[in-house]
Amino acid sequence: MFAKYSGIVAMFATGIVVRDIAPLLNNKWEDPAVVVVDSALNFAIPLLGGHHGANELVRKIAEIGPIPVVTTATEVHGRNSVEGIARKLGCDIVNKESTLDVNCALLDQDVEVLRLKGPKIVIVDNDVSVLKAEDAEQREKK
Repeated sequence: MFAKYSGIVAMFATGIVVRDIAPLLNNKWEDPAVVVVDSALNFAIPLLGGHHGANELVRKIAEIGPIPVVTTATEVHGRNSVEGIARKLGCDIVNKESTLDVNCALLDQDVEVLRLKGPKIVIVDNDVSVLKAEDAEQREKK
C-alpha cells in the first residue's frame, strides 16, 4: 500500500504507525501522505507529508469530528509554502532541495514569485525554488 497510494489514513496509535512505516521511508517527494487518527476519533494527525497532502487530508477528516493537529511550520503560522504555491499554480518544483531554504524564508517574509516567459536561461542560487508550469497537454492528462 505504501508505494501504491498517495495518501494513507491509519486508525492506530502513532507509535504503531511510525514503527510500521519506518523501514519504508524514502524521501518527502516519493513517500505518501500518512495520517494517523486515534480510535476514539478525537484527533487526526498528519504524520508524514504535511505539504504533500496530509494537511489537506486531516482537514477533510475533521469534517466528521476529529480535531486536525497540523504542525507544519508554514501552515501553523498562516504562511504559504513552496509546495502549496506550486500546487496552486499547477507547477512542478524543479529543484526540490531548495524548498527547505525557501520555506524557512516564507516564515519570516513574503517571497516574490516571478514568472519568466522564454526563451530564457535562468541561473539560480540554492535558496531559490524553480517552478515549471505544466503545459496544456500535461494538464489534460491529469
